[in-house]
Amino acid sequence: MTTLFISDLHLAGDRPEITQLFIDFLGGQARQSHALYILGDLFEAWLGDDMILPEYQLAITAMKNLSDSGVMLFIMHGNRDFLMGDILAKLTGATLLPDPAIIDLDGQATVLMHGDTLCTDDIEYIKFRTMVRNPDWQKQMLAKTPQERLALARQLREVSKTETGNKAENIMDVNQTEVEKVFTQHKVTQIIHGHTHRPDIHEFKINDQNVKRIVLGDWYKNGSVLVCSEGKCQLEVI
Repeated sequence: MTTLFISDLHLAGDRPEITQLFIDFLGGQARQSHALYILGDLFEAWLGDDMILPEYQLAITAMKNLSDSGVMLFIMHGNRDFLMGDILAKLTGATLLPDPAIIDLDGQATVLMHGDTLCTDDIEYIKFRTMVRNPDWQKQMLAKTPQERLALARQLREVSKTETGNKAENIMDVNQTEVEKVFTQHKVTQIIHGHTHRPDIHEFKINDQNVKRIVLGDWYKNGSVLVCSEGKCQLEVI
């Protein structure tokens, strides 16, 4: 059985070619898999299940077609689409995953994460994440009008672009001490995550034990997928 992992598609109305690439992937390679895990930032912005943007409808339908075909579909919240809820899950036939989540991947306990909580050197972002994941903040956000939510989403996107451009690259990457903490806390030897847009497979040791951190790629130019089968995982470009 083949299990697929993707993240950081950032589907948006101004990037229709990536939406089409995703739809083609769901109708092709993903149909041949046992399960597909989407580890956050599927959408560039998710303003609430009661306000699904028209440009997302084709992707939602394609995900439902995939799950209806028998492929198990799992979606994790990212830092862009943390307001995804039960209605989206029903519309796509997906199961929403907590972050982190532990799965059995070909007999190996594996932690799945979006990856932003590993970037503890980015202090300003961690403060922002704490704010927007607060249930009270989310309740206030969902109480706003559609126009107000759109305006706030645009504002947050512009702030994110500016701050990202001004930050040192190492600050936006994972903190190794935090990575090791997650391995130790969950007693696993494998972590799969996205967020940093730096696809790679990092192998090292913790207390003389071999561990592996697999980073998924983004979909800004090409599709990036991790293909796992029979205990082996390989990063591929679609």
